[in-house]
Amino acid sequence: MPVNGITYLDPKFALEHLSTYKRSDGLAVTDLMDSQVHGGLTYNDFLLLPGKIDFPASDVLTESHVTRNVILKTPFMSSPMDTVTESQMAISMALLGGIGVIHHNQSAESQAAMVRAVKRHENGFISDPVVLSPSHLVEDVLDIKARLGFCGIPITDTGVVGGKLVGIVTARDIQFLMTTDLVTAQQGITLTEANDILRDSKKGKLPIVNETGELISLLARSDLLKNQSYPLASKNPKSKQLYAAAAVGTRPSDRDRLALLVDAGLDIVVLDSSQGNSIFQIEMIQWIKSTYPKLEVIAGNVVTREQAASLIAAGADGLRVGMGSGSICITQEVMAVGRPQATAVYAFGVPVIADGGIGNVGHIVKALALGAGAEAPGEYFYHEGKRVKAYRGMGSLEAMEQGQAKSGIKKNGKYPAPKKAATIENAATSRYFSESSAVKVAQGVSGDVQDKGSVKAFLPYLHVGVQHSFQDIGVRSVAEFRKGVAEGRVRFELRTASAQVEGGVHGLNSYTKRLFA
Repeated sequence: MPVNGITYLDPKFALEHLSTYKRSDGLAVTDLMDSQVHGGLTYNDFLLLPGKIDFPASDVLTESHVTRNVILKTPFMSSPMDTVTESQMAISMALLGGIGVIHHNQSAESQAAMVRAVKRHENGFISDPVVLSPSHLVEDVLDIKARLGFCGIPITDTGVVGGKLVGIVTARDIQFLMTTDLVTAQQGITLTEANDILRDSKKGKLPIVNETGELISLLARSDLLKNQSYPLASKNPKSKQLYAAAAVGTRPSDRDRLALLVDAGLDIVVLDSSQGNSIFQIEMIQWIKSTYPKLEVIAGNVVTREQAASLIAAGADGLRVGMGSGSICITQEVMAVGRPQATAVYAFGVPVIADGGIGNVGHIVKALALGAGAEAPGEYFYHEGKRVKAYRGMGSLEAMEQGQAKSGIKKNGKYPAPKKAATIENAATSRYFSESSAVKVAQGVSGDVQDKGSVKAFLPYLHVGVQHSFQDIGVRSVAEFRKGVAEGRVRFELRTASAQVEGGVHGLNSYTKRLFA
């Protein structure tokens, strides 16, 4: 019925009227990512269109494959940079549902110790616990506590797993005698049953023994408490240990390094190179797959289908994607090589890690839409009154000089170097194939980023942010999201420069931007 000469749509026919349009609003992903039409896109160049909300955000599942066989509860990975991921970051990332990749700009022994620290942090059944014999001294216990951070140590007659259990030393026993009045469980008990015994007995450790009283494994009460505090923790489903990932290069010496890492319990190896499509990396993947067939391999970096296909054919279980898109990377500027990150991430055929270009929750969701996982930033200091973190590209001269013998000339660096032992290893030069170059050409810079607080607060914010974004889009999981994208039901829109301005904060005299509380 006309109103003031204007005819409005009858509510009874509103849904039916949609069928009169030739296509849905927005663009399908195949139209959006046609680089012959739109060129290379960054995450800021497009948006996702909203769907229908018929569920709470808390129902959203963010599980995502990081490799063919490893699934994380949250799609977050911290980068193998020497100012980003060492053991503490890797532990925190894994407890919160993501994973941290321990950098290799250090000695192989130091990196293996970090992997070991991750694997021992939360163990379920610890199949290779530290064990002492009755002849060991208190100083041996104190040394273990100083190096590994715990002192609940089973004592067997042989000093190794498989020996007859005779007692256990705890923090309360060090000044006196070891405890011999033990609560134990029989081999074959389930993790749930063992946790019940720990809870009821109020003991700190539960030794698991066979029918002849020989030590088989160990369970820690602290791990039970962590299970309650970190329900999303990234764990190997068989061992119940935290997943551990670490980076290596493709030099011959990296094969020896990898052997130490695998011995320490490594689950995922990341082959760290700025340009992954090389004969060195292809041969390294093939060697790893033949030598350690159960080890998951993430290869890269790549930005084209042709690069990706070479590494997938060699046996890669996942890919890192990105070349010059990181905030501290200048590869595109200096080398004239790379690709805008959104276009680079799109459609590779194996799990993908979006390496670089991630600046906020929205970017994470856009990367997930295009088939990716995601990334995060080490130690903080104060600069001009602000709490900031040192952050440098692995292609920066500072990273390339890490571990070199000091000359008599003092270099005045504005940003502090990360705290670590001296080493002759250098991952930065090998990453950029520049070990033998007389002149080092920087492909990254050193700087600082404003500290966003503890990762233990920041990652939950990212997780909840992704859940709310999925709710707006109308999808309940990453799998449903990607299926909707592939089938054209999840729609996209290109953004002009003016639209990008409109979509940010504007028109205010001043404002405070608080991301979470």
